[in-house]
Amino acid sequence: MRDIKIESTLTVYEDYNELPKDVASLMDQAIDARLKAYAPYSKFLVGAAILLDNGEIITGNNQENASYPSGLCAERTAIYYAGSKYPNAKIVTMALTAGSQKQPTNSPIPPCGACRQAISEYEVKQEAPIEIYFMGTSGKVVKSKSLAILLPLGFDKSFL
Repeated sequence: MRDIKIESTLTVYEDYNELPKDVASLMDQAIDARLKAYAPYSKFLVGAAILLDNGEIITGNNQENASYPSGLCAERTAIYYAGSKYPNAKIVTMALTAGSQKQPTNSPIPPCGACRQAISEYEVKQEAPIEIYFMGTSGKVVKSKSLAILLPLGFDKSFL
């Protein structure tokens, strides 16, 4: 028997104002998308903005449904639209912002498990990492150089 140690290194920006200009611009679009989310049940709004290698920016937000499992997260809304509209483009960077309408959300909120798996699929497909920035509605912003950092030992097509 032996142990395997898995470590992740993330970059933490103390607040939005520390972000590089291009990332701040992408995060602005994620914030705009978050404010348009449809979340009447949870009151938890999420916005995503994706920069593609062709220069296009795709946004998405969460879309709830009274039958909770029928809704869709912001990240998957944006990724699937990007994959549909630009099937050969690579995702370069993602900016994510999430927060509750009921209370302040100052901590960075990473993608949920289902979204991590969806992002992983595209990272494997394009054979290139996707840089991910995530935040709450204010406060610190976390950067991951790749989805693989957020989802070590991921499940992909090599297992099928």
